[in-house]
Amino acid sequence: MTPRTGVPRLVRPLIIAFLAVSAVHLAGLLAGLEALHAATKPLLMLLLAAYAAACGGPRLLIAALLCGWAGDVLLMPDAEPAFLAGMGFFAAGHVCYLVLFGRAPVRPVSGVVYAVVLVTFVALLWPGLPDGLRIPLTGYSLLLTAMAWRAGVLGRRAALGGALFLFSDALIATGIADRPQLPAHDFWIMLTYIAGQYLLTRGALDLHTNATGAAPEAYRERRIRI
Repeated sequence: MTPRTGVPRLVRPLIIAFLAVSAVHLAGLLAGLEALHAATKPLLMLLLAAYAAACGGPRLLIAALLCGWAGDVLLMPDAEPAFLAGMGFFAAGHVCYLVLFGRAPVRPVSGVVYAVVLVTFVALLWPGLPDGLRIPLTGYSLLLTAMAWRAGVLGRRAALGGALFLFSDALIATGIADRPQLPAHDFWIMLTYIAGQYLLTRGALDLHTNATGAAPEAYRERRIRI
């Protein structure tokens, strides 16, 4: 990204730092270096949130990213209470995204597709889910799916980001339900998660820039359909 006039000089170093830490984190997962994974994971969403703040992004975007940071940290210990707390923070982040997206319409056909995917996926995983996680995971999945669908109001980039976020959490759920997993499973979880959060951030920042900049009023009020 080329910083606009008036944007703090921290923008470029922050996005470079985010991309560099992301690359190191993913490389550590492929190499099986647990210490590197533990050292870099807490930095990912902090750097992305700092980048969004430096770009003058909306507070709800920054809040969503910070909720993602809290969720990342809480999901690191292998303990059910921490997992539930982490899921709670991610759910709060999805609420922030949904409020940020507003009430702009999206095509119902994409909502139907997401609904079919959700129902099918939950039905397939349900028998393998621990009893204490079935209801929380189903509620969380509904909220996540709604976020992924509604992300389309920010444009195609954010729509892809929402879909990747959904796919990342779906991979986590297959592990919880003891279903077949991809080779390098953790790598794919984090790659799609990082890419999803970044694309959601870019979509929100692009629309925020256009809405608060010198764009024509008609452009400010447009509603993007996917």
